[in-house]
Amino acid sequence: MSYTGLHIKDMWMYLSENDKFSNFGNEDALIWHETNIPYAVWTPTSTRTHTLTYYPTEALKHNGSLYAHVYFSRSGYPVDPTDPEYEQKSAFGRTHPIVAYLRKSKAGHKKSLLGDSDESEEKLPPKENKESEDKEEGPVEYISYWKPNVTINLVDDFTRYPQNNIPPNVAPYLNVDPTTNSYYPTVFFNEFWLLRDKLTALNETVKELTLNLEVSPISMTKWQLFLQIEQSFQVHRSYGSMLEGEADELKRVFLEGNPYLLGLTMIVSLFHSLFDFLAFKNDIQFWNKNKSMEGLSAKSVVLNFICQLIIFLYLLDNDTSWMILASSGVGVCIEFWKIGKAMHVEIDRSGKIPMLRFRDRESYTQNKTKEYDALAMKYLTYVLLVLMAGFAIYSLKYDKHKSWYSWILSSLTSCVYMFGFIMMCPQLFINYKLKSVAHMPWRQMTYKFLNTIIDDLFAFVIKMPWLHRLSVFRDDVIFLIYLYQRWVYPVDKKRVNEFGFGGEDEPAAPQTLEGAAAAQQIEAKAETSTEDKKTK
Repeated sequence: MSYTGLHIKDMWMYLSENDKFSNFGNEDALIWHETNIPYAVWTPTSTRTHTLTYYPTEALKHNGSLYAHVYFSRSGYPVDPTDPEYEQKSAFGRTHPIVAYLRKSKAGHKKSLLGDSDESEEKLPPKENKESEDKEEGPVEYISYWKPNVTINLVDDFTRYPQNNIPPNVAPYLNVDPTTNSYYPTVFFNEFWLLRDKLTALNETVKELTLNLEVSPISMTKWQLFLQIEQSFQVHRSYGSMLEGEADELKRVFLEGNPYLLGLTMIVSLFHSLFDFLAFKNDIQFWNKNKSMEGLSAKSVVLNFICQLIIFLYLLDNDTSWMILASSGVGVCIEFWKIGKAMHVEIDRSGKIPMLRFRDRESYTQNKTKEYDALAMKYLTYVLLVLMAGFAIYSLKYDKHKSWYSWILSSLTSCVYMFGFIMMCPQLFINYKLKSVAHMPWRQMTYKFLNTIIDDLFAFVIKMPWLHRLSVFRDDVIFLIYLYQRWVYPVDKKRVNEFGFGGEDEPAAPQTLEGAAAAQQIEAKAETSTEDKKTK
């Protein structure tokens, strides 16, 4: 199977609400016509562009369809089959939908729980779909979107394919002439860079739409690369490791990012993964070898577990990919394991239902650590409750949520992001009161601080919510305070270190000259007293 030999072509593009087109005499349907387009010739004349304004019909505004019928032919040959000069081997066509139907995002199911928001009423779907939305499981609702860009790529391909052995990734795009058993130039409607947020929702309020058209050549390698990447995205979505929209965010990095900054970000991200692994390793090592809770805040460990659990439930409620859920779930398990290292966890079987009982360790209660920890949490609890209540009321009044459960989770998660740094304050207070930081896991904290520096870079490069951006910089402030405390407070050799060992556990130091002389005098006196006893 070989190429037909069309090298210089004319192009016609028609718009129709039917997927089949035959009305070539309708001049209103013809929106673009180009002549003498060279094929597989990489010159400025090989790329043609055109922009127009389209006025949608009432049918199109109400979930109607619209198709672009693109025809190519040898220069001077017609594409209308009814024309006497028409030749089938000299003309061919392809059809491409201009309207996409996408599932309504779950954000559309959110509503004002108080029922007094005018904005939420305006964004509600049509009346016939209200009942299905109120149900937890109902018919899937689709919304029609206008594609503002149509890019037509002519693939530079002169390969001779065996008739019964065409590559499976090429076969769907080949347009074969049944009379000669040859294939026409491959037409690829390139939507790789068409992001979802660039689409325009079609409804009664839309009066006019912009349509940007382009026809240009594309190499075989680049075409196959686009197909392979899209196929990879589909595989990840089928496995649940990538959600709808995550592929667009990845493409956006390449579209809107500086190439040099992008390369730097990729290199730095490798270091981020390395530091993240080292911080995780040293955190596990610290708590596994820790023998004493002196100077450590047990309440902060419990609060960290609660925060991780809230974030996990929030991700679960928002249909996050299973890879992120698995990572968050492992973090919850580790934080619960750390509670067992910081406190005595026992199972109380005295009642009908076994209950977990938590009891402070002796090293935590027998010194000032517990007193300072309780004092710090007392005042911080008041601050947290006021901030959480204020934010929850604001979110209930002005934001939309799927249910009361979602409102509680989103409010708690937002408070964790915004006010999470308060959870680190008890440890700062304990360090201040004890005038020591020898008990801190500095190796793990150093790796985490390096990661926060990298997160600062990502906060400027990657598009993210401003709450998450603020949460990145709050960690920098807390760690700088830790560094200041390490500089101010001298090292106490007698205090228990991060592995549970104190100065008393260390081997005895070599004796000084004065100590050796004193020992010799004691031994001499002992010998003299022994000789006196023998004389008597």
